[in-house]
Amino acid sequence: MNNRLKYWNRIAKAYLLPTTSQLTFWHGEPEINFISDYENPKEYFMKFHYKANYKGHFDNNGIPKLDYKGSLGMQYNPIAISQYGLGNYNLFLNNGDESNFKKFHSVAKWLVTNLELNTKGIPVWHHNFDYEYKQKLKAPWYSGLAQGLGLSVLLRAYLETKENMFLDSYNKAWISFTKQINDGGIIYIDKNKDPWIEEYIVSPPTHILNGFIWALWGVYDAWKMDNNNEAKILFNKCIKTLKLNISSYDNNYWSFYERSNTLVPMLASPFYHKLHIVQLKILGKISNEDYFSKTAIKWESYSKSFYKKNRALIGKALFKVFYY
Repeated sequence: MNNRLKYWNRIAKAYLLPTTSQLTFWHGEPEINFISDYENPKEYFMKFHYKANYKGHFDNNGIPKLDYKGSLGMQYNPIAISQYGLGNYNLFLNNGDESNFKKFHSVAKWLVTNLELNTKGIPVWHHNFDYEYKQKLKAPWYSGLAQGLGLSVLLRAYLETKENMFLDSYNKAWISFTKQINDGGIIYIDKNKDPWIEEYIVSPPTHILNGFIWALWGVYDAWKMDNNNEAKILFNKCIKTLKLNISSYDNNYWSFYERSNTLVPMLASPFYHKLHIVQLKILGKISNEDYFSKTAIKWESYSKSFYKKNRALIGKALFKVFYY
């Protein structure tokens, strides 16, 4: 069986067995966590409560593992682990339940233990399994999204415990935001000299929108929670990048998942379109840029149109047939 058939076989199994597949972790309802002070964030910006209540597989230390089915089987995914931790942290702040804090603390310790050097000597969280995307991501591979979420966890862990291991690991993980991709980092500089944070490190870059925004929240946390001036500069530069380019994710009836420059463009699934809307509303709050909030409202109107929603579903299906 060739790689493409293996990929579709794994996807089919995941959808046919939703109670045990990795999809049960990712595809919950995106929810804004309305916080009182965006200048001094403590709660994480999305609730992630459904992720905190994940009913799937865990290791002996309470760290979630995702079941990718087929030959991949059970895997640690640093993105999922951090989101699980942040969801439990939000629940702890809401209800004071120490069991939620212990789960969050276990995730933070996992991040400390599993931060390791990539081939360029930059500290990252690796995914230790192959993954089919535009091109196969060969293990071990790392992600700008995982790096940003990791910052958000470690800073909150240090805020709560004052344990230096969390601050030390945060400082190490931050290095990836100071390096371009060719140097082992996660930053791509485009032809206009504007920075992008890349979820998947591929060439040419695909500029996945949700991954960029989530990772950028980690940069914002570094600025606001650590008074990191490099983070302040990078955050403002990335906001400029998004303002200049967000219209390129809009085809006037739906949003694009990425900018892969394929003949058939990759439209967002209904889940990711809804996620984009939530992320843009939050980004409008933390950046004080109404442009993002107005874009979110526009994209929300697409979701309310039966015609536009179904047109997007057909376009998404065509992309899947021809690409990935």
